[in-house]
Amino acid sequence: MPLPKPWWKGAVIYQIYPRSFADSNNDGIGDLAGITARLDHVASLGVDAIWLSPFFTSPMKDFGYDVADYRDVDPIFGTLADFDALVARAHDLSLRVVIDQVYSHTSDEHPWFVESRASRTNPRADWYVWADAKPDGSPPSNWQSVFGGPAWTWDARRRQYYLHNFLKEQPQLHVHLPAVQEELLATARFWLDRGVDGFRLDAINFMMHTHELTDNPPAPDTGKVRTRPFDYQLKIHNQSHAGIPAFLERIRALLDEYDGRFTVAEVGGDDADREMKLFTEGAKRLHTAYGFDFLYADRLTPAVVAEALERWPAGDNIGWPSWAFENHDAPRAVSRWVAPDYRDRFAHMKMLLLLALRGNVFLYNGEELGLTQVDVPFDRLQDPEAIANWPLTLSRDGARTPMPWSSNAVNGGFSDARPWLPLGEDHAQFAVNRQEGDPASLLNLTRALIRLRRDNPALATGDLHLVTVTDTLLAFERHEGDQTLLCVFNMAETPARWAPQDADAWRPLTHVNDCTGWRFGPYAALIAEKIA
Repeated sequence: MPLPKPWWKGAVIYQIYPRSFADSNNDGIGDLAGITARLDHVASLGVDAIWLSPFFTSPMKDFGYDVADYRDVDPIFGTLADFDALVARAHDLSLRVVIDQVYSHTSDEHPWFVESRASRTNPRADWYVWADAKPDGSPPSNWQSVFGGPAWTWDARRRQYYLHNFLKEQPQLHVHLPAVQEELLATARFWLDRGVDGFRLDAINFMMHTHELTDNPPAPDTGKVRTRPFDYQLKIHNQSHAGIPAFLERIRALLDEYDGRFTVAEVGGDDADREMKLFTEGAKRLHTAYGFDFLYADRLTPAVVAEALERWPAGDNIGWPSWAFENHDAPRAVSRWVAPDYRDRFAHMKMLLLLALRGNVFLYNGEELGLTQVDVPFDRLQDPEAIANWPLTLSRDGARTPMPWSSNAVNGGFSDARPWLPLGEDHAQFAVNRQEGDPASLLNLTRALIRLRRDNPALATGDLHLVTVTDTLLAFERHEGDQTLLCVFNMAETPARWAPQDADAWRPLTHVNDCTGWRFGPYAALIAEKIA
């Protein structure tokens, strides 16, 4: 008899951006108590888990991804007691809790860095990546930061440069060092002991660097507009180091000491496909990898989806994928991929497609409502990358705006105070209270489709076989045990006709938009089950 599948395999995980979910104390910023108060909404979707973006102590230069204390809650979000209450309430609702862990860098206000930069001889002097200047005083290598400019900043106290792959306020940890690894593992154990069910490991392909500090070679010109010096290099010496998998195995071994824990790697960049497979290879590394196949895609086409799926075939030595169409770093999909006149239809088709994919599914808060990207004016921007590269870099703030809970309440029911980011001018129409009572709403469709995925093993964990891929139409089969499902998507504004050769052998399970027989209206989609 086969072993039962682990809870995370095929799971639907709901990402919560704490600053923007719900504000319990009316200071304009979301918090942990606000999340706890709104967990009934999340549970009503039928998801398996929540993923909380960072809530740790931080000066908020990168809104929590610059951690100043790995083992405490920033006062903006509440206290450790508030976190414990959130976990308890989530578990009462059968929701598991996954949290971010940021192991490649800290804040420059972290006590470790404060000590490290004080001298070259203190106990933590080598806990970060320090290097002498070249003879002419220039940085040790040509490496560039993601957010623009050199990845090195001069520090007069040590008369050395320190490495930062992101903001200069995010110094790079020296994760090669055993003492640093031990401290990071101790941090993981701290949160596991508080009841968390897993981790999303942020930017882990930046975790280690080449000791020789070799210059990166130039990247070939693909014709795409490059707005950052970072885009002009192949990041082969400050990213993707061969030592990373061994540390990931240490993380996995720690999690395996606890029952049913889960790890997902965030992996972006030029070499993401190889890295994701490497980091999830076998049974000793991470459970799954969270890639960027769709998050920055200009269009959602059958070819784009098929190419992503084909990179993750079923196999004993191939890891398990995770998919997302939206998150806190990427523009809202309904604003990227479809003309406004077809936005509602597209949102329904997109949700069915996402929940039909083989792998884990990550839903970003507000995606179940069909929220659009907000054009945040320059004087309200918070995103440091967008401010630095204005107006050429699209602001991440536009996808981080507050959740609209009530169309009748001030600030959409998010907060009585002025929110840290403005709500979208059109977001009242998407508010939870307006969609709750509408059987045809995207919110209620999302609930129905998650239930369909849960009730049909072929959708949750079955194999996937592509059937047809055209310019506008995508069809694939999902199969597990005695069940075979056919999933068909018209990914265009124009109607389409398509039928399998054995068209009479299928009975519809669900559809979105107008499907009549095997005729598909604009952005229509169908899931059918093979008749035994």
